Amino acid sequence: MKEKLYIETSVISYLCARPSRDLMVAAKQKITAEWWTTQRNIFECYVSQVVVDEIMGGDMEAADRRIKSVEDIEILPVNDEAIYVAREILTRADLSRKVVDDITHISIAAVFGMKYLVTWNCAHIANPRWLVKIMAILNELGYSLPMVCTPQALLEGE
Repeated sequence: MKEKLYIETSVISYLCARPSRDLMVAAKQKITAEWWTTQRNIFECYVSQVVVDEIMGGDMEAADRRIKSVEDIEILPVNDEAIYVAREILTRADLSRKVVDDITHISIAAVFGMKYLVTWNCAHIANPRWLVKIMAILNELGYSLPMVCTPQALLEGE
């Protein structure tokens, strides 16, 4: 059985963006494309309605590319349980309401039993200081924190 993996919005954004001249961004784009073509299919991949809502924003042509990239990926709902868990994380970790979508990605991944959450958002999702608090809160609520990592970490671990 394939391991369950939640793909967060930033991965889709790097995958579908026009090539960047910024070396760091270009490197992330290349790594994301390599992971997408060589590794994605070894996992049972999911996105959520939050991801879909986020990737539909912005330039219509770019949004269309992003939507097409996830056409074959199951969309998880933002159910009451995920909303409750996100609220608990925000409250107990004393986080700003500005990061509600980022925390909702984590709560959905936990509620639906994902083994991995893949992201390039290291400020609010793959932030080790936050993850320590979030892991403790999820454990208190009876959930496990998925392994939060970048596409690069998944490539290097092969």
